[in-house]
Amino acid sequence: MINEAPKIIRPQVGPQELFLSTPADIAFYGGAAGGGKTYALLLESLRHTNNGGFGATIFRRNSNQIKNEGGLWDTAKGLYVPIGGIPVENPQPRFRFKSGSKISFAHLQLERDKFAYQGAQIPLIGFDEITHFTSGQFWYMLSRNRSTCGVKPYIRGTTNPDADSWVAPFIQWYWDADTGYPIPERSGVIRYFTRLGDEIIWGDTPEAVMAHSPEIIREQVKSFTFIASKLTDNKILMEKDPGYLGNLRALGAVERERLEHGNWKIRPAAGLYFKRSSVQIVDAIPSNVIAWVRSWDLAATLPSPINPDPDATAGVLMGKTDNGLYIVADVKRVQLAAAGVRNITRNTGVIDRAKLGFVYITVPQDPGQAGKEQAESYIKHFTGFAVDTVRPSGNKITRSEPFSAQWQAGNVLVLAADWNEMYFSELEAFPESAHDDMVDASSDAFNKLQSISPWGGLTS
Repeated sequence: MINEAPKIIRPQVGPQELFLSTPADIAFYGGAAGGGKTYALLLESLRHTNNGGFGATIFRRNSNQIKNEGGLWDTAKGLYVPIGGIPVENPQPRFRFKSGSKISFAHLQLERDKFAYQGAQIPLIGFDEITHFTSGQFWYMLSRNRSTCGVKPYIRGTTNPDADSWVAPFIQWYWDADTGYPIPERSGVIRYFTRLGDEIIWGDTPEAVMAHSPEIIREQVKSFTFIASKLTDNKILMEKDPGYLGNLRALGAVERERLEHGNWKIRPAAGLYFKRSSVQIVDAIPSNVIAWVRSWDLAATLPSPINPDPDATAGVLMGKTDNGLYIVADVKRVQLAAAGVRNITRNTGVIDRAKLGFVYITVPQDPGQAGKEQAESYIKHFTGFAVDTVRPSGNKITRSEPFSAQWQAGNVLVLAADWNEMYFSELEAFPESAHDDMVDASSDAFNKLQSISPWGGLTS
């Protein structure tokens, strides 16, 4: 029997290697997507597994993120099992090693979940996607970063950019204030800080931090670094999945800046998601539409002196062609009481079916029992039609991004009609507009089109 050559596990040359070699007490690694961040975090956790008293805990914000397909747990099994790690899934996902050391995976979904670690001593704490956690969770867990096993306690985190997170100002020295892009020559540079109340005191040396106040002693000063990465740093991923770069470039403008270019400054703003100049206005519906959806965003409030401009009921009719284009063929926006809303939604369904044949209808289902009862009521209201409820997932910006990406790519057509100006005005002002009824209805229609099978062409 021929002995197999030993498998060598090593970081990739570049930022990943720098992340695994830094002596900083706290190191954040990331920026653009696909830079090998999670793998590096898992690799770092192996460093002291020959020490029987060593333990590491890697956190995700919620438990589902740990077990996502191809995510943290799957990657860990592929890395740890071949070198003797024994996976244990209950009561908490973890790996045990021959020495007695362990690497655990946990979540901090709720702010109060951090208190479950009161009294804990964790030599290595890892945060996968540190911007998903609150500053309160980070600072509390820093107090749990203790060790009696001989390993100096340290913290490692991975991150994608988020201009609105607490992480952006914390690492601001490492990125350009004008562009939002990481400053290459500062990547991996170690700085020093301490926290006095809510103020972070920074310095290039521990002494510079201590000079700020006589209250500060050396033991309070932590070393920190941020290491920037981008997709092209991950040669293995580029070779195995060369199409991943194309996936990033298919994102909307905001997410593409964040995930492809590692931009820490860009944030949602009016005009970044929908520009009327990005779509083609057509005089007729294309003949190759293969699926139709009419999505409703419901409201039931009439204007009044107290509330002269309430939310409106909006219904967007959207089709998908056999060559991957989308057409917005009709938009309704009305401010009516409940009975009027029911009349217009039903009547519109009748008209859509007479003109186009099979049209799928969606209505939102808000959280809670009242939302469920309203949705069930509307399903009965649309008896005889193909109707489904949509449970909103994530915030409005997140839900709009798939449609926005296609809009920006020039893959959306808009039928010329008297509602065009109203529609464009709201979409161009999103997410800063006073109302987003038509945005929500458009997003729901687009997302529903991705999940249904085509049923043929138009019927007249």
